[in-house]
Amino acid sequence: MRENNQNNKPNNPINGNPIIIFAIFTIVVILAFKALSFGEGGGFLSSGAVKSVSYYELKKMIENKEIEQVSIGQTMIKAQGIINGQKVTYNVRKVSDNSLVPLLDSNNIPYSGFSETNWFTDMLGWLIPVFIILGLWMFIASRMQKNMGNGIFGMGNSRKLVNAEKPKVKFDDMAGNKEAKEEVIEIVDFLKYPDRYANIGAKIPKGVLLVGPPGTGKTLLAKAVAGEANVPFFSMSGSSFIEMFVGLGASRVRDLFEMAKKEAPSIIFIDEIDAIGKSRAAGGMISGNDEREQTLNQLLAEMDGFSSDSSPVIVLAATNRPEVLDPALLRPGRFDRQVLVDKPDFNGRVEILKVHIKSVKLARDVDLHEIARFTAGLAGADLANIINEAALLAGRANKKEVTQQDFKEAIERSIAGLEKKSRRISPKEKKIVAYHECGHAIIAEMTKGAHPVNKVSIIPRGMAALGYTLHTPEENRYLMQKHELIAEVDVLLSGRAAEDVFLGEISTGASNDLERATDILKSMISYYGMTDVSGLMVLEKPRNAFLGGGLGNQREFSEKMAEGMDSFIKNTLNDRYNFVKSTLEDYREAVEMIVNELFEKEVIAGNRVREIVSEFEGKNELESRLIARENTEE
Repeated sequence: MRENNQNNKPNNPINGNPIIIFAIFTIVVILAFKALSFGEGGGFLSSGAVKSVSYYELKKMIENKEIEQVSIGQTMIKAQGIINGQKVTYNVRKVSDNSLVPLLDSNNIPYSGFSETNWFTDMLGWLIPVFIILGLWMFIASRMQKNMGNGIFGMGNSRKLVNAEKPKVKFDDMAGNKEAKEEVIEIVDFLKYPDRYANIGAKIPKGVLLVGPPGTGKTLLAKAVAGEANVPFFSMSGSSFIEMFVGLGASRVRDLFEMAKKEAPSIIFIDEIDAIGKSRAAGGMISGNDEREQTLNQLLAEMDGFSSDSSPVIVLAATNRPEVLDPALLRPGRFDRQVLVDKPDFNGRVEILKVHIKSVKLARDVDLHEIARFTAGLAGADLANIINEAALLAGRANKKEVTQQDFKEAIERSIAGLEKKSRRISPKEKKIVAYHECGHAIIAEMTKGAHPVNKVSIIPRGMAALGYTLHTPEENRYLMQKHELIAEVDVLLSGRAAEDVFLGEISTGASNDLERATDILKSMISYYGMTDVSGLMVLEKPRNAFLGGGLGNQREFSEKMAEGMDSFIKNTLNDRYNFVKSTLEDYREAVEMIVNELFEKEVIAGNRVREIVSEFEGKNELESRLIARENTEE
């Protein structure tokens, strides 16, 4: 009881504090000194009676030898005399008179000057700095006591960094993640009815890791779990745990779990957990981060240290880099489950579009299914951005409704960049771009496994594109066959091949196409095992598939193998380039028709490209039949 009483006493920084006692003692000494001080520079201490007299009376007393000492100021004169054996100080208002000093000299009376100061003003000049220092120290002391245990000046206080709320988001408010929602529905059941599982001996999972590409709705899914379960939701970014001072991250982890335990059942959500959860074995002695490792160790200890049977606290975490996480995070008992939140398929995109267009006024020609087909491979955040961009375009044009054309323009902006009609290009460059893009379009339509053409344009877009050919994949592709990869290489090479065939000279516009074609062939050798160069050997490790895939920089093959790769890539590119050139030669008439229309209209739809190709093929087929008939008759 004694300890409790002591702990309940108010924290008063003045009680027994030597610094504040010293400050008060200093003020008292200053006040006493000023009270005793009469003046400066030749003044004297006041003693005895004080009397005010006129200047005339002062001069008479000087002549009568009744004054012993005089101090002359700017406006006042102080004189000291003796009346009936008692010292008296006379205060006299000074007048403009030059005869006073000679009078004092003639009577042998000592005199001096003194600096007149306002006692109150002078006292403030001494006291204000003392009070400022005292107030600043008391403020710092109170802050340190308030944030005791939270680091220097409260830097370790995590309450300001934690976003605590009770989300109102439900599963009905999110679409496109049907399988992911089914995986986390039972988490909601755990939070609502923990006793149901505890009674039969089941242990409620402590952690769920949401894995998926950026923009797929991992944070929204975590909020929906809390909203469905109607429990508090404590969210914090992984980077918020990392500070310059070692130990503050671990302190914030403790505070976060302490807050969640008090409100249990509850959910803790750590976004971008890879900021603190990277593998500790990958750091090494030089590149290691003691603060991050201490934070990770504290997180592991907290997840092991709380019981979730009666008052469950479930930790949800999100990342798009699961391959870099420490194995200790992923073992059973911590993040027991991993839920893949992937990019939506066709039906998922339609559902997402329906959710985001609720507040948008749509025209009758809007077809969400067509928009979903044009946006294959995009995440939910991309779709939301496209809808907002379409609404902005309609508002800028002073329309009352958003049309299908607005959505198409928004999709093209998202994929290719902003259309720049004001950018001037010379007729020569325009001709090069037209043949280049026409080559892409013709080969894409004539090659098995290539994506169909949706639009061909020679209007500049984005930062560098002088023209573009927009391809529309039929659906999200998770697997690609060898002939489809070769078809993609053919389409990439066709722009440069068209310049070579129809203009007789190549330009710098195909640099990116050549780079992408080379990467595809390199992947076929090093990762997919589709060639005889490496057989079934994997020569390079892939990068994170969620961040674009491709090959890593870690080289795991010999110089001889590298020579074989270089030779295969070079020979294959040459073979495919020659094949594409011959195909374009066969379709010379169709290419010229498309180029002429591009010069006239600047934009051609994919259907028009297919019509021209069909007309050309039909004409060729008819000519072939006539030639065959003539040969038969002969």
